[in-house]
Amino acid sequence: MSIEVSDFIFNLGVATILSMIIGLEREIKKKPIGLKTCVVIGITSCLLTDVSIDAANHFAIPYEKPMDPLRLAAQIVSGIGFLGAGVILRRNNDIISGLTTAAIVWGAGAIGIACGAGFWMEAIISTCLIIISVEIFPIIFKWIGPKALTEKQLKVKIIVDNDEKMTEILKQMKQKGMKASKVRIKDVQEGTLQQMDLTILVNEKLYATDVYHELKQIKHVISVEMEAL
Repeated sequence: MSIEVSDFIFNLGVATILSMIIGLEREIKKKPIGLKTCVVIGITSCLLTDVSIDAANHFAIPYEKPMDPLRLAAQIVSGIGFLGAGVILRRNNDIISGLTTAAIVWGAGAIGIACGAGFWMEAIISTCLIIISVEIFPIIFKWIGPKALTEKQLKVKIIVDNDEKMTEILKQMKQKGMKASKVRIKDVQEGTLQQMDLTILVNEKLYATDVYHELKQIKHVISVEMEAL
């Protein structure tokens, strides 16, 4: 049985609204794939699913020319995989970003497919769960979860004037609530100074400027360079 025009329009409308909700969340966070991209993905996924189902109903011949009504939908999933891979980046500091955005792109396509197939309630519930898992769950886990969930990473470059005091510097940093997760040390200026490249964990409520001033106050630290990850 063919999909009626009114049903098709309703499917597209639901897909547009739901993908818009998902895209808006990414847009607010200034991610590379935002509102427009998610809406386009949702609408086109819905369209291709509708076309795939309708074409199978129109052109299939029982026992002679069977057709898979969701063949195009299967290709949508593969195609979105390439789009999602494009937003996964590895930055110079070895931090990988874009995984959540890539997953949400995949989710927008899945919601479009669900709407195209007429599973509106499933699509609405899935959209709500996606938004809750991305926005609400992290806040809840920060309240009731381990302390590590309330920490942020900072990349710090420290120049010291006494190589024998580097261990003492790390101990003082720990006392100030700065835990070093990665440490790299090298000599600079022909060995007269030492450079410590650190990745430190601090409470997410602390400003980077506060951490900077705390490090500057440590004895034998002559310069500090900092980057928020």
